[in-house]
Amino acid sequence: MMLKELREKVYEANMQLPHLGLVIFTWGNASEFDPETGLFVIKPSGVAYDELTPEKLVVCDLDGKRVEGDLNPSSDTDTHAWIYRSWADRGIHGVVHTHSSAATAWAQAGRDLPAYGTTHADYFYGPVPCMRGLTKEEIGEAYELNTGKVIATGFEERDIDPVAVPAVLVRNHGPFSWGKDAKKAVYHAAVLEECAKIARDTEILAPHCGPAPQYLQDKHYLRKHGPNATYGQQ
Repeated sequence: MMLKELREKVYEANMQLPHLGLVIFTWGNASEFDPETGLFVIKPSGVAYDELTPEKLVVCDLDGKRVEGDLNPSSDTDTHAWIYRSWADRGIHGVVHTHSSAATAWAQAGRDLPAYGTTHADYFYGPVPCMRGLTKEEIGEAYELNTGKVIATGFEERDIDPVAVPAVLVRNHGPFSWGKDAKKAVYHAAVLEECAKIARDTEILAPHCGPAPQYLQDKHYLRKHGPNATYGQQ
């Protein structure tokens, strides 16, 4: 069996999604890329979490083709593959997709998730962007692949660093998150969902409050990230 250790890691990451309340039924998936082989491990399509085992995970290449496994890979495999093709050289080796309710609501509304306070700024350096919806032609041609392309192109066009903003909303669809590995991608998915809830409630209480001051966002993001970070046991 290929990539046995990585299979175990990706299995644990996938099992955290329902544990953290980020997915119900089979509404999500996690994967991790192995830079030594150029392959990644991902959840199989439509398999319930209580039936999942490391052996049932699927190994794919960066063209989204199955290399090892008896089951079909996630329907979102081509999106994961394109994110790795675009950003693996930036150290992004884990990807998660969910339909967590609050983040999905922002995606369905077609809105960026604003940085209203320090909770958000600790993890995302600026708003979490909402990408445009796919065209009818893009959906008909290669839906999942073009979803990945819309994400990567959108970050490039808006000059957003995917390391500094490790999540995205895809309009009418839902959230994707990423990180150095699958575990960190799950972490960012959970943080994104909490920030989406907090931002929603903020707008109920103060519809025109505006984002947190940039100097406050800078302070909170940079004290946790970068060469001069001071948060935690450095």
